Amino acid sequence: MRRPGLHRQHGKQGGGSKGIYAKLTVVVVVLLICTFSVLFLATISGNRGSLEPSEINVEELWESAKSGGWRPSSAPRSDWPPPPKETNGYLRVRCNGGLNQQRSAICNAVLAARIMNATLVLPELDANSFWHDDSGFQGIYDVEHFIQTLKYDVRIVESIPEIHKNGKTKKIKAHQIRPPRDAPISWYTTVALKKMKEHGAIYLTPFSHRLAEEIDNAEYQRLRCRVNYHALRFKPNIMRLSESIVDKLRAQGHFMSIHLRFEMDMLAFAGCFDIFSPEEQSILKKYRKENFAEKRLVYNERRAIGKCPLTPEEVGLVLRAVGFDNSTRIYLAAGELFGGERFMKPFRDLFPCLENHSSVDSSEELVANTRGLLGSAVDYMVCLLSDIFMPTYDGPSNFANNLLGHRLYYGFRTTIRPDRKGLAPIFIDRENGQTAGFEQAVRRVMLKTNFGGPHKRVPPESFYTNSWPECFCQMSPSNPADKCPPDNVLEILESQLENEVNRDLEASMETNSTRRTEI
Repeated sequence: MRRPGLHRQHGKQGGGSKGIYAKLTVVVVVLLICTFSVLFLATISGNRGSLEPSEINVEELWESAKSGGWRPSSAPRSDWPPPPKETNGYLRVRCNGGLNQQRSAICNAVLAARIMNATLVLPELDANSFWHDDSGFQGIYDVEHFIQTLKYDVRIVESIPEIHKNGKTKKIKAHQIRPPRDAPISWYTTVALKKMKEHGAIYLTPFSHRLAEEIDNAEYQRLRCRVNYHALRFKPNIMRLSESIVDKLRAQGHFMSIHLRFEMDMLAFAGCFDIFSPEEQSILKKYRKENFAEKRLVYNERRAIGKCPLTPEEVGLVLRAVGFDNSTRIYLAAGELFGGERFMKPFRDLFPCLENHSSVDSSEELVANTRGLLGSAVDYMVCLLSDIFMPTYDGPSNFANNLLGHRLYYGFRTTIRPDRKGLAPIFIDRENGQTAGFEQAVRRVMLKTNFGGPHKRVPPESFYTNSWPECFCQMSPSNPADKCPPDNVLEILESQLENEVNRDLEASMETNSTRRTEI
């Protein structure tokens, strides 16, 4: 979507008389022309929106973004030996938080096991701190697929096995450690590994954000992508439910998914209270006091710098300004909206074709788990497969951030990411009665955003939000590090794994032969 450039017509300057006054006149005229040209260019630069139409082609948004020759690839591109039979011990982790915070933690757990040459015990999903859902890993993810997909990377077991020695059975008790937040690799290769060798197993809890995201090792980052985008597959019943909803939505044409983050926890976290009634403000402040660190938060200041979630009405106004009409089909992935229908009605008036997983599929399984891990997993898959995805608050939202990264990896699928800081003064002016040029101003801001194509990761953007360029490659790159791995990379890894197994068998046979000789 290119914006038309500004073009100036250049005319020829005529000659003058040979007299001194004529020459002076020409000089003065040229100076005046140059002065007015500079002023004119400065004026149109400052008011570019009024002279240069801000256009976003909605039809193009329904298609994937331009790839620039990049394609997703998380296979190893350098020597990547298979995990040895003998490891340094067992690694247990407890992944706390919601589904997507747990998902990131699982990726980190696999990487930590690889770093320490440990056997990973199937990660535990916290049932109490967020969802009050005891589904566990086995209830959400396809365990066999998870273990099989990562067989070239780490050894995985469902539980720590018992040790049988001298006719006795012994259980290994994992030594519990609380890892530091965003711990560097060196912590795992020193502190954690030392304890693992001492006790045979360690139990890291809690395990949310306990391994640094930015690691100067592209192969380690690609392992995270293999876990996130290949190994972590929901169970067949969840996949069937999700695909059924997508099929029903797509039967009527394109559809967009929106993660409408306007729930009590996020509003309390953001400190955005003033638009609510005194009673609602009291509820938000109480929730904040009980769940977040004390901090001075001024609503007007927070909103001016884009720290407040967009209201449902603001979301609708952005979509209208971009060019979507009221026939647009929208799937809402959202919890219980704080403030209820009072805030939802303006959005519904703008976009009446709204659906959620309960309205599209009223099966008992989904109705019974609409607020649990299963409901969140279905929302995740529908948003992943939708033609367009729009997060309304992608700050600390793990759901939105993980989906942005997954859709990028899934083929640069279109995302609409409102620039809340850029939009804030436009919405504030509108509330103060300055409505002229509102939609043009919104479009100008949105034209500066990325619609899902490859782009450089700039802090505080998370690796899980944007794994480019580590987990992408090009067939004809200018940088050799970006070259796609060979097509037979899986055959190479399989061969390495078979060789490792054969070496283990030979070593085992040699050991048994030696023992028989001694006897």
